[in-house]
Amino acid sequence: MKSIFITIGVILLAFFILIASNINVIPQLDESVKASWSQVQNQYKRRADLIPNLVATVKGYASHEKSTLEEVTKARANVGKINLSNEMLSNPEQFQKFQKAQSSLSSALSRLMVVVEKYPDLKANKNFLALQSQLEGTENRISVARRDYIQAVRTYNTELRTYPGKIVAAIMYPEAKVKETFSASPSEQNAPKVKF
Repeated sequence: MKSIFITIGVILLAFFILIASNINVIPQLDESVKASWSQVQNQYKRRADLIPNLVATVKGYASHEKSTLEEVTKARANVGKINLSNEMLSNPEQFQKFQKAQSSLSSALSRLMVVVEKYPDLKANKNFLALQSQLEGTENRISVARRDYIQAVRTYNTELRTYPGKIVAAIMYPEAKVKETFSASPSEQNAPKVKF
């Protein structure tokens, strides 16, 4: 009888040690996800800040390409209307809405670059080249920030869905929810068509 109590005590002690050693993992991972998301938003903001300068530069050369310029401006405005908070990262609908707006802006910028190909003087303009370089750099930074966010979400979601993290979350952090991650839209999965 005494050995049964000792065995139960050892099992309970091992369980307690396992839980106690993982008690802070979920909040740490959640903060990592939030920090990664802030970096994604930071890069989106940088891109949004560059767009008015790019549009103004192109507008000077391509005044009759009004519809493309309006589309870029409209897409940027739509992106500015959606502010995805850290709490909304667990809401698939809000996350998809945000991702759709960002994809729309990327698509509009791609069409703007096609318009630019029609204007050799614009392509050689120092201001345009500097803006284009900054925009390309920003797109690369967005890609890196998304990758880091995806990795942070993967680690966080794995902790919530595997043991002992699942037990710790159920006991200590019942409000912890699986976070959303990026996925490419169908239009982004198609290879761009290059015409000469």
